[in-house]
Amino acid sequence: MTLFEEIRRRRTFAIISHPDAGKTTLTEKLLLFGGAIREAGAVKSNKAQRYATSDFMEIEKQRGISVATSVMGFEYNNKKINILDTPGHQDFAEDTYRTLTAADSVIVVIDAAKGVEAQTEKLVEVSRMRKTPVIFFINKMDRPGKETLELLDEIEEKLKVTIIPLSWPIGAGIKFKGVYNIWKKELNLFRPGDETPDPAIILQDIYSPLLEKYADSSAETLREELELAKGVYQPFDQQKYLNGDICPVFFGSAINNFGVRELLECFIEIAPPPRAAETETRTVFADDEQFSGFVFKIHANLDPKHRTRIAFLRVVSGVFHRDQNYFHPRLKRNLRFGSPTSFMADKKSVIDEAYPGDIVGLPDTGIFIIGDSLTEGEFLKFRGIPSFSPEQFRYIENINTMKYKQLNKGIEQLMDEGVAQLFVSRYNGRKIIGTVGALQFDVIQYRLEHEYGASCRYESLPMFKACWITSSNEKKLKDFLEAEHASIADDIDGKPVFLASSPWRLNRTKEEYPDIQFYFVSEWDG
Repeated sequence: MTLFEEIRRRRTFAIISHPDAGKTTLTEKLLLFGGAIREAGAVKSNKAQRYATSDFMEIEKQRGISVATSVMGFEYNNKKINILDTPGHQDFAEDTYRTLTAADSVIVVIDAAKGVEAQTEKLVEVSRMRKTPVIFFINKMDRPGKETLELLDEIEEKLKVTIIPLSWPIGAGIKFKGVYNIWKKELNLFRPGDETPDPAIILQDIYSPLLEKYADSSAETLREELELAKGVYQPFDQQKYLNGDICPVFFGSAINNFGVRELLECFIEIAPPPRAAETETRTVFADDEQFSGFVFKIHANLDPKHRTRIAFLRVVSGVFHRDQNYFHPRLKRNLRFGSPTSFMADKKSVIDEAYPGDIVGLPDTGIFIIGDSLTEGEFLKFRGIPSFSPEQFRYIENINTMKYKQLNKGIEQLMDEGVAQLFVSRYNGRKIIGTVGALQFDVIQYRLEHEYGASCRYESLPMFKACWITSSNEKKLKDFLEAEHASIADDIDGKPVFLASSPWRLNRTKEEYPDIQFYFVSEWDG
């Protein structure tokens, strides 16, 4: 195939949701349809012997939650599908936000009973700001939930989006009988407990007597609701979807495999192929002949037995070739990769080439940081990869002096993943871990013990925000650093950070030092 043909057949997307909406279950069922796995994992039971394919870290299996983005790829209907399954828990949102920079589109999973939840609002807001195309999948229709129109109104009002239903449910909960696929004009009947749904029934005309035959007493209600929807919602326009102006909606039950195939088949038709990406100097288009890509995630100990560290690289343009020299702009040096890999969660296979939209795993000995680029010689720095100001802080202390080196190595590698940040206080020289959410501390402690053989304890540090500081006036900056010495720490790159103890303290400091700029969310600048 030509480069253009390879680009056109790729679909790279992220699945996002609030915890427990069914995101990981939906991922599993998409993988089943793609033939990538033979059976889905038991996501809900911590005692089960099988786990979600995308939840491969031991702590994920124990807690039944996703704490790290997983990358999975498979072929379906001559399309190369790359799924980025993201953490749903808000304490791991930073990993999700960065993953969205590597996705060309998004599928948002919503629980039919709970509707739009807080974490969904934040994630969709990021997608909307980036004008990323979004599809909604309303899950768990076989359980008691909100009315269809109530759910759709809630999505539009809370998420500030314009939606277009491309399927419509027939009942809900114990009365759920299936969905009418508006996109293909087909009737899909639901059989509780049957993970192999009956073949779709072609139903071009909803006024056909066939509807009564299959939908029974629900036929007239379905007709009325479809007529109402036709008057309320505009016709689907693919270009508006690609522009991020409208969002298609599908209904189903991921745990029962219902509605998943319809979602997948519509998705591969309408979703965008790899899109252009912005750098500080120019726009890079997928069909540019010169290879380029950026690192959006680093994972230490993907295989704990071998202490491997992997950098996740999104291919933006051109073709990536194994054993070819590529330029690392930040380090100003050439690198060659003899064993680049593709992913199926924790399972890796060596690849010879990769195309725009693909995610490549690069063995990393510490040469990469999040946001790094690889090119064929051009100095490029891709934009939009965020770093967030931590909101939770704790001192970290070694409790086994014999494991000092292991602890330092573990902290260094886990911080490189970008899920937490390390600061060193200028006042007392103590190490401070900063995270977006409190659960991250448990994950770090667990991984230090089980992956590095190091034990640590935490000491509470009641701080409000970490703020990066700059000033065009060097003397004013120096004066500020001296005056606020007790509240200054250095980040992992040696840059000064102001630790504000409260909102009042932060605002007061800003007023006292108008020549100092305070930053809370920034891009990784290397």
